[in-house]
Amino acid sequence: MSARSKAGIERLLAQGRSLKFAAMTRTGAVLIALAASFCLAPLTAHAQSADLVLCDRVAADPSDPDRPKDIAGVPAIAPADIAIAIKYCKVAAAASRRAMYELGRAYAANQQLPDAIATWRKAADKGSTSAMVELGVMYGNGTGIAKDPEQARKLFERAAQAGNPRGVTNLAAISGNGGAAADPVQARAMLAKAADANSAEAEFQLGMMMADGSGGAKDEAGARTQFEKAAQQNHPGALLWMGVFAQSGRGGPKDETAAKNYYERAAALGNEEAKAALKRMECPYVIKDKRGNVVTNLCF
Repeated sequence: MSARSKAGIERLLAQGRSLKFAAMTRTGAVLIALAASFCLAPLTAHAQSADLVLCDRVAADPSDPDRPKDIAGVPAIAPADIAIAIKYCKVAAAASRRAMYELGRAYAANQQLPDAIATWRKAADKGSTSAMVELGVMYGNGTGIAKDPEQARKLFERAAQAGNPRGVTNLAAISGNGGAAADPVQARAMLAKAADANSAEAEFQLGMMMADGSGGAKDEAGARTQFEKAAQQNHPGALLWMGVFAQSGRGGPKDETAAKNYYERAAALGNEEAKAALKRMECPYVIKDKRGNVVTNLCF
């Protein structure tokens, strides 16, 4: 906890002591108890919120539907922040399923897969759709757990039915019973419903399906609209693809200045593809070897 947080707690304690003293001089033991409860309740709430704030700051997932809109989140937990995430998310997880899911992310980033899986199971039981998706990925790939495509499908289905965009797209990508592919038309319809609720991740995923013509007609103008809506909410992937569409003129006017701005915003959020796109814009001349492999970019 920061020095500022500790100072706040000390102020609360001081206020409590003052209240108890005033109570003693007025009406005795009853008011002492009331003053004590007034002091201790804010102290507990403050401590819990401080842990959750720190947990969110280093471990929140940008695609998590539980994430408050004023929290940007991080695509991946930075190595230097893993220990901090585990410490504070572990405390906050006692009262927050979002923190429990984030604790699982921290364990996974620290290569503690059994702990990550166990934590995500608890979070999923509490209704975290992001935890359901992560468990589904584990089952689908056989990472840290026995491979079970059917269990993966069930988890993605639960998440999708609850409106999680990643659950929808993952459900559409895997095979169900008898090898029958999940229905991309249904996936696109579910994403459209989630996008109507202003979910940045749903807008981005719907844009990708529209751009590819998956689950319906190819619609680059519509895809660009979805990317733009998600980009307004600082979705890193949407910012990247708005840059791609603006740079090439797909689905709308070509605008390299706007493209660069989108790439810069995505890069600032840690998107590596956006960083590479910026380098290509600044150094457009590509040097290749005999096999056609890119050696370097030249800047002028």
